[in-house]
Amino acid sequence: MTTMNTDQPAKTDTIEEKMKVSLDKSDFNEWYSNVVEQSNLTDKRYPIKGMNVWPAYGWKVMKNIDRLIGEELVSTGHEEVHFPLLISEEVFAKESEHIKGFDDEVYWVTHAGGEELDVKLLLRPTSETAMYPIFSLWVRSHTDLPLKTFQLVDTYRYDTKQTRAFTRVREIHFFEAHTCHADFEDAEKQIAEDLEIMERLGKKLCLPYLMLKRPDWDKFPGAFYSLAADTVMPNGKTLQIGTIHQYRDNFSKPYDIKYEDTAGEHKFAHQTTYGMSERLIGAIVGIYGDNKGVILPPAIAPYQVVLVPILVKKSKAEVSDSCQKLRDELISVGVSVHLDHRDIRPGSKFYDWELRGVPLRLELGPRDLERGEVTVVRRDTGERNVIKRETVKAAVVEILNDIQASLLKIGEQMLEDSINTVDAIDEAKGKTGVIRVGWCGEPDCDDQMCKLLEINMLGTPIIDEGYSGNCGQCGKPTTTVAYYAKSF
Repeated sequence: MTTMNTDQPAKTDTIEEKMKVSLDKSDFNEWYSNVVEQSNLTDKRYPIKGMNVWPAYGWKVMKNIDRLIGEELVSTGHEEVHFPLLISEEVFAKESEHIKGFDDEVYWVTHAGGEELDVKLLLRPTSETAMYPIFSLWVRSHTDLPLKTFQLVDTYRYDTKQTRAFTRVREIHFFEAHTCHADFEDAEKQIAEDLEIMERLGKKLCLPYLMLKRPDWDKFPGAFYSLAADTVMPNGKTLQIGTIHQYRDNFSKPYDIKYEDTAGEHKFAHQTTYGMSERLIGAIVGIYGDNKGVILPPAIAPYQVVLVPILVKKSKAEVSDSCQKLRDELISVGVSVHLDHRDIRPGSKFYDWELRGVPLRLELGPRDLERGEVTVVRRDTGERNVIKRETVKAAVVEILNDIQASLLKIGEQMLEDSINTVDAIDEAKGKTGVIRVGWCGEPDCDDQMCKLLEINMLGTPIIDEGYSGNCGQCGKPTTTVAYYAKSF
């Protein structure tokens, strides 16, 4: 594969070269592995397993997602911070439950130059133990609360499972919000706000999901409870794309995060976190991509429109000038546009940008100029239309909005279709996707259902679904419904 820089594309990229590795989504795992590299979202050739390179195109996608996240957090009163990468063993060990959850995945630093360090250091797997000793200095009075922070950083976990670009890596591009509150009730209000933020982001990213409360044995180490957003990939497996944790005062006690209230009494703060990672890209690729490549929602596409000049010698200058004017007009109404000037055949350009998932392609040639028209091709449906030149700005904005809405609708339908409701766990044999079944609450019944189908419990709904039935394993009456699936 020839790796392309989208700003300075190589002239040697051709359809024939890229077709050496075919894309067939019926073999999802092979398709996914090929499409994320062919589309220039990632480069897996870095010589450390699970630590991939972000090419320019993929990094633009990630930064657009970061921007959307940042806008949501800033608009809800969070402030961006940035904490160091290294954490001392002593500080990390203060929260015993936390270290017990991550000790097998930690990267340790034991030497600096040729000298052995007096105190072992580690690369952050998450940032609680890095941030909270400083929070204990920032939080002194009730006037310091709520403290609402977030950061966009890389985290490191020595995951021993098979790595996969975006979905299971060892260097993780991570968003994490950390908050401190006066009491449990105020922290619960933050959880509610996080759920609203997640809902808005899900729509912008065209990512439908199930928001479930993880069972106690699967909650984040040190959390009082954990909520997780799971989406479903085309092969029926679920992918966790976001988590929200209520810590109560489980971290503030070991890290001495206390404040003085209005009565002069010192109390421990209550805390929450909210996190997402580059898995968001993996989910978008998996759900919407096809045998031509990826399909990106306009909200995160590096280029919402690619403009391809159809050049012939006698009208080359005129077409080029018209394309430049059209590009500038679209930029003036907030549309991100790439004008493809490469000296290769138009068909090769079409192939490249379909592979990369650009939402909309505009074609402009001498015949279009004569007729006062522009040819428009949608990436999501492949629909090809001709629109009048004078209506292009308004038409493009309208089409991009429709693509965004159409993708979300497709994704929501896919999620709904993936859920199988059964009365007894035996009925779920042979089914793919998510299994929805009654659960009496006993860990033994959960264990038996998981073993029977080789699946895992995702959790229980955070909103009462009005379920009334029987436990899918033991048959006892229950009002609790649980969701199960095979997961990445």
